[in-house]
Amino acid sequence: MKEFDLDALADFDGKEGRPIYIVREGKVYDVSESKLWRNGVHMRRHNAGKDLTADFKAAPHGPEVLDKYPQVGIVKKKEDVERKMHPGLARLLDRYPILTRHPHPMTVHFPIVFMLATAAFNVLYLITGVESFEATAMHCLAAGLLFLPVVVATGLFSWWLNYLAKPVKPVIIKLWMSLIMWVTAMVIFVWQIVVPDILDSFGASSVLYFTLVLALVPMISVIGWFGAKLTFPVEAHGSPRR
Repeated sequence: MKEFDLDALADFDGKEGRPIYIVREGKVYDVSESKLWRNGVHMRRHNAGKDLTADFKAAPHGPEVLDKYPQVGIVKKKEDVERKMHPGLARLLDRYPILTRHPHPMTVHFPIVFMLATAAFNVLYLITGVESFEATAMHCLAAGLLFLPVVVATGLFSWWLNYLAKPVKPVIIKLWMSLIMWVTAMVIFVWQIVVPDILDSFGASSVLYFTLVLALVPMISVIGWFGAKLTFPVEAHGSPRR
């Protein structure tokens, strides 16, 4: 039985006519004949040339779907996450495989909503002058500041678990942008407390303050975009079917 290195396995990604290989529990399968793996992508989120063991644990079907495809090899044994993982944590993830994928995607929605709402309610306050909109913006900003460290923590866990904490470009961009956004949000929060009527009069300080508030929108957009690329890699989809 041929042995594959995970790095070399990335060449069997189904692109440009290459074979489509996937890995489950150390076994390498050739699914090139499957219509569900067109261009090496399954359900617009699972990519060939990778170890999909964790994905199978969270899938709506069992591993028996691979019985119809030939096993072409095995993965070379080498130090991986499981060997570095605490036995208790390994048992927990084995019992609840949903924890290997969903904590970060679930929590990430909270700061996205709260940061966008901060900008939206500040705009509404400037348009209408209704003070409750400004208060709501402040509350949303506070909630965003509280949730963002939780999201970063779950993101770091997913990065370590799924990518062995290797320097993956989208992850690095998300981490740096999250740090910049948290610092920006903290500046806005403290500024609002120190100068509660900052938006009541037009001036250089109020313009700068409002610019920082609006800057939260592109920041969260960048974070969301690169997060989506990790889950739904757009370059792998090809042209849509007609």
